[in-house]
Amino acid sequence: MEIEAKRWGFRGKQELNAASASTVRGYLNQIIARINKENSSSVIRLGHGDPSHFPSFKTTPAAEDAIVDALRSAKHNCYAPSAGVLPARRAIADYLNRDLPCKLSPDDVYLTSGCTQAIEVAINVLSRPGANILLPRPGFPYYESCSAYNHLEVRHYDLLPEKGWEVDLDAVESIADENTVALVIINPGNPCGNVFSYEQLHKVAETARKLGILVISDEAYDNLAFGSTRYVPMRVLGSTVPVLTLGSISKRWIVPGWRLGWIVTSDPNGILKKSGVIDSIAEFLNISSDPATFIQAATPQILENTKEDFFSKIISTLRECADICYNRIEEIPSLTCPKKPEGSMFVMVKLNLSMLEDINDDMDFCLKLAEEESVIVLPGIAVRLKNWLRITFAIEHSLLQEGLGRIKGFCQRHAKKQ
Repeated sequence: MEIEAKRWGFRGKQELNAASASTVRGYLNQIIARINKENSSSVIRLGHGDPSHFPSFKTTPAAEDAIVDALRSAKHNCYAPSAGVLPARRAIADYLNRDLPCKLSPDDVYLTSGCTQAIEVAINVLSRPGANILLPRPGFPYYESCSAYNHLEVRHYDLLPEKGWEVDLDAVESIADENTVALVIINPGNPCGNVFSYEQLHKVAETARKLGILVISDEAYDNLAFGSTRYVPMRVLGSTVPVLTLGSISKRWIVPGWRLGWIVTSDPNGILKKSGVIDSIAEFLNISSDPATFIQAATPQILENTKEDFFSKIISTLRECADICYNRIEEIPSLTCPKKPEGSMFVMVKLNLSMLEDINDDMDFCLKLAEEESVIVLPGIAVRLKNWLRITFAIEHSLLQEGLGRIKGFCQRHAKKQ
């Protein structure tokens, strides 16, 4: 039956269009759509950080066994408490307590559906009319999307490529004001592949303390460090400035689809409690979804039973992949890598457009690369650094070699004639 035309009282939410388009997925979907289906070459994806498809990055059997045991016990088919089941929170606190001067308790840990939901929790809790947040450029664009959706003003500070992607602390001080609520750092770095030294983190903490703001430390890639700089978590400086640590098992255990993350408060001085942030986190989790209960229940066994040789193998593989990526990029005159990656799964590469013909910008480069070579890389504009590229090196060696070889051939074809 045909419904009579009339004015309906509902419509889609326009803000979601802009928020979705500016995410990594939004950009990658545009690029993937340009792949030439007539091209017989296999698609090589160097644009996203999920190596779980590849044999070299298979998770540990200890983690799989923990999931199976939790499921078969039939004890975890129920709803979980909004903050997460206590054994999992206790196990995560113990896992994060290594080398901490002030120890965490289970009450400092809140479980989330991956690190993505931890970001949502932090942004929702801190947003208020007129407030602003300081985000790194380049950075992880989900912070911008979440902030825009919650009407939290974003102000960018730069990471300095000529200084190994250090934080521009002068810029931080110049853009902060009385309405600034937090500064976000990502360590190990996504998208830069850098690892902050303790000295750099201490300066960040002192600056945040001076400004009266907390630090959100995104440690999704915690302990995935393979260079000369030792990984240090920001929470060791919790007595200097309040820290919200965001983390998950997704990257270190190579299980991003399991969606188990956390937001952890490091604040021995009790500032987050006095300001109401702790209560707001708990209240927000009361009105949001939880990680699957059986995944939470498996967490203590995952953390306790994973052997060090699994982590060592992943680190060794990432180091080898990073070496291959950096060395192959050095062979391409129109690409410049200012610093060899020391952590995470990514490297930032500068496009020398003056050496390329018929390439307008980074997005144009990525679209044409997908169309001509079936290779996917992320344009720098997606991470707020125009005319750069973010390349993922966490794939099989042979695919990485082939993908970078195709990029080299593409750049040679588009090189300006001398």
